[in-house]
Amino acid sequence: MSGVRVENLVKQWGDFRAVDGVSFKALEGTLTVLLGPSGCGKSTILRLIAGLEFAESGKVFIDDQDVSTSDPAKRSVSMVFQSYALFPHLDVRENIIFGLKVRKVPSAERVARLQSAAEMVGLDKLLSRKPAQLSGGQRQRVALARAIVANQPVCLMDEPLSNLDAKLRAEMREEIHRLQRSLNLTMIYVTHDQTEAMSMADQIVLLKDGRIAQIGAPAELYDSPSSVFAAQFLGTPPMNVLSKKSVEGLCKTTKSVDFLGIRPEKIQLSDNGIPMIVDAIDYMGAETVLRLLYQDQRLIVRIDGKTQVSIGESVSVNWDPIDCHGFDINGNRICDSY
Repeated sequence: MSGVRVENLVKQWGDFRAVDGVSFKALEGTLTVLLGPSGCGKSTILRLIAGLEFAESGKVFIDDQDVSTSDPAKRSVSMVFQSYALFPHLDVRENIIFGLKVRKVPSAERVARLQSAAEMVGLDKLLSRKPAQLSGGQRQRVALARAIVANQPVCLMDEPLSNLDAKLRAEMREEIHRLQRSLNLTMIYVTHDQTEAMSMADQIVLLKDGRIAQIGAPAELYDSPSSVFAAQFLGTPPMNVLSKKSVEGLCKTTKSVDFLGIRPEKIQLSDNGIPMIVDAIDYMGAETVLRLLYQDQRLIVRIDGKTQVSIGESVSVNWDPIDCHGFDINGNRICDSY
């Protein structure tokens, strides 16, 4: 098995620096998610690891071997793309083993790998179909099977589920995670979807403007965000971040903060609390999201089940100071609780 290490990667197009000094490690047999908004450099980093792009500076190591200038075929990686990248004129069988034929893998071995991979992803009865005869989820399974038969220790995935509907995305998340664990793959997975990151990752590399904003396990990023950006990027609904003016009115604290952060699920409706006006109600079935107004601030509250409050009604809220997060004027974390 192989781990991946990148050191000070820089990728630039003209004056635009898409990747700006990125360094991280993906340990053997773990799933690392590159997470961030569109244009943050996550797909570019994946392409640099795969050898589809070359960096201006920095290095890529796979199994402690410097592959920074190596041909993609010699990097011991497989890749799954957002677009599936299937040949429309080939059936499922031929799409899966196409790479093996190119690499002149013996026929008997191709058949064995094909059968094993097809059974893993539930395609063993669909091998004669063309891509046009498959659903989106089935096409993605073909792409997964093609990566599995490559028998490479490192698998790179670039937004593989973005073309699927919500229910199918949830099913495929579970399938990919199961395969990663059962095959003990070192997987680097690109997404802008925090749900995918939180539910699948051993490690999240959160990116912003080509730089790393924070690295850690999902719980670490959620519980101790290093910045306002990290605090609001992870979490649905996102963390409430209130200005210093509102902090002075809402929370008596001796600590010097410019912004106060509090997660929606940490706020409770209370008989004796801070009065606010209900501006909107989003009923989700298992939970309800309230959007409250306090002076010029909007506060989001997430509660279990259904609530009896109405739009325009005055409600009182409260929270435990230990659940607060403090940030400075630059949006960087400075303290945990009050």
